[in-house]
Amino acid sequence: MAKKKENIKTELREEIENLFNKHREALYNYKQVAKALGPLGQENRKFISGVLYALAKENILLEAYKGKFKLNPLYAEKQKKIGPFISGRVDMKQTGKAYIITKELLEDVYIASNNTGYALHDDLVKVRLFPKRKDRKTEGEIIEVIERPNKTWVGILQLSPKYAFLVPDSRNMPVDIFIPLENLNGAKDGQKVIAEITEWAHPAKNPFGKIIEVLGEPGDNEVEMHAILAQYGLPARFEPEVEKAAEKIPGYISEEEIARREDFRNTLTFTIDPFDAKDLDDALSYKKLDENLYEIGVHIADVTHYVKQGSIVDKEAINRATSIYLVDRTIPMLPENLSNNLCSLNPNTDKLCFSVIFNINEKGKILKYRLVKTIINSDKRFSYEEAQQIIEEGKGPLSEAILTLNDLAQIFRSRRMKEGAISFDKEEVKFKLDEKGKPLEVYFKVQKEANHLIEEFMLLANRTVAEHIGKTKGKAKPKTFVYRIHDVPNLEKLSTLSEFVAKLGYKLRIDTRKNISSSFNQLLEDAQGKGEENLIETLAIRSMAKAEYSTQNIGHYGLAFAFYSHFTSPIRRYPDMMAHRLLFDYAHGKPSAPEELYEELCVQSSDMEKKAQNAERDSIKLKQVEFMDDKIGQEFEGLISGVSKWGIFVEITENKVEGMVRLSDLADDYYYLDEDNFQVIGHNKHKVYKLGSPVRVKIKKTDLLKKEIDLEMVE
Repeated sequence: MAKKKENIKTELREEIENLFNKHREALYNYKQVAKALGPLGQENRKFISGVLYALAKENILLEAYKGKFKLNPLYAEKQKKIGPFISGRVDMKQTGKAYIITKELLEDVYIASNNTGYALHDDLVKVRLFPKRKDRKTEGEIIEVIERPNKTWVGILQLSPKYAFLVPDSRNMPVDIFIPLENLNGAKDGQKVIAEITEWAHPAKNPFGKIIEVLGEPGDNEVEMHAILAQYGLPARFEPEVEKAAEKIPGYISEEEIARREDFRNTLTFTIDPFDAKDLDDALSYKKLDENLYEIGVHIADVTHYVKQGSIVDKEAINRATSIYLVDRTIPMLPENLSNNLCSLNPNTDKLCFSVIFNINEKGKILKYRLVKTIINSDKRFSYEEAQQIIEEGKGPLSEAILTLNDLAQIFRSRRMKEGAISFDKEEVKFKLDEKGKPLEVYFKVQKEANHLIEEFMLLANRTVAEHIGKTKGKAKPKTFVYRIHDVPNLEKLSTLSEFVAKLGYKLRIDTRKNISSSFNQLLEDAQGKGEENLIETLAIRSMAKAEYSTQNIGHYGLAFAFYSHFTSPIRRYPDMMAHRLLFDYAHGKPSAPEELYEELCVQSSDMEKKAQNAERDSIKLKQVEFMDDKIGQEFEGLISGVSKWGIFVEITENKVEGMVRLSDLADDYYYLDEDNFQVIGHNKHKVYKLGSPVRVKIKKTDLLKKEIDLEMVE
């Protein structure tokens, strides 16, 4: 109800501002405003007086006589010089400046630190745009916080005799939070804690807050991992009632249930997963129909058979939307009894699946397919390494099936690339940890044929189910469905990227869609192993739209698919569960599901996916810094991976850990940034440190709290 009231007040405020802007010399009291606004004013008359006084407090209106208001002439003058309003999300920087991410404009809006008002990172805000100046980015000022999703912040408590401050961990929080002593909740100086913002209003320079949870001592692995989760509002554990509900779900498969399904228990079936995976949600079956024809089944755990819509477990899955993969742990979307037991396609056990069964010839042509509920019994569990060995040696357990499927996967992959798919095959950083979570070794997970084998068949299944619903005959409107969409790149951003890489000696053609895709792949391939690889890949990804979930299909640009969904990982992604339910309902003649409801669930899933990815990145950065903590004074070979006005970023070659050499620490000269040519130059001796150049560095300092490494240049 409170939210509804706030929405009404926001709408009222906008309409009242518009009214006074239209009639700049007029005087109105609250009754006259109510009448002028029509039904909106009459129905919400009790709020109008409060809005008028709020606008007067902000110097937008003047109270000319008691209870009578007019537009402030100074504000009216300012209005002439500024542009329209937009709304969007705040991307706040530690310096206090911000960017507004909005769908209303092609570019982000820059907000100077003195124009951010009382907004914080990720707030939904209303922005007044300044007139566009030639060759300058779009700028504006935040005039209203519409919604604040993040009220809690993680950081270190600094305690003084009369007050305390929370110093936030987040780089997106430019101010400390003031904590009155009565709101400490038992927290001690120097501890890592979670604070909730209680208020922030004029004239306070800092938000006020209270401590709601004490995490413990900084640097401890458990404390730091819980801090990362808390920073993004992610859960660390399941509530007992959710665990109990999951434990009560029966695993027994009745004969009646088996009779309703296609039986694949006597068909050769296997899984290929990471060696340490516990939630096996996909399996492949293989049957040779004749010399050049195969029946290939993509079998996906039938999670929605066990998790009923509207149940306590289902509601929890909606809130989480995804499993979270930190360096040392997995925070599953579903409780362990489901994710690792009932739904996991463990070998030599009867398991229920939702499957896409394909008839495919030796040239990779799909002759027909069917979507069916099945029961399987996996013959073998392969790790990626075991499957890769069979592919490389051409022999081993189930080698005929593995080798045939690999051949087909290579055909599918080659076809996708020709059709314009973009290949972001980035190495994954992995760690070997001791029992206390301390990193002992850094290694890299490289995508090989075994990974591509599984990837291509999962892509095929995902595309097929999306086409099954989305492709309709004539002008018939398709039924509501959940798509994984990826928009075409922004041409302005692509142009900027093209100019940037040209200065580094690379070429990016952006004249046609086909050229964009092929030259993107070539660019990523050419930059591999170079100092600028990470920077180019990061900028390339930023120039692309972000993939997200939606009921409105626009295709998936990066995969070059007109229709694409997520169907193959329902243990760890809620959109896959939605797809399963919709497919099953439509197969049984049910009408189209409510689009609005499913769009809300898509937005929730997209938001939670982004938070989970950020948490994963933070956990990797933490372990990289921790890994270098006992190597202070040691020297390493590296490549310059970035330059800024503060320093030179260097990626250490052997472990991909990045640190910074501060320009102030380069004692042999005064160095400055040559931004146009991505280099740092010495003023007197003209020594150049250029992006991509090899250097030798020494570890100077590590900061676990800031997740930063300071380096020194070694001649």
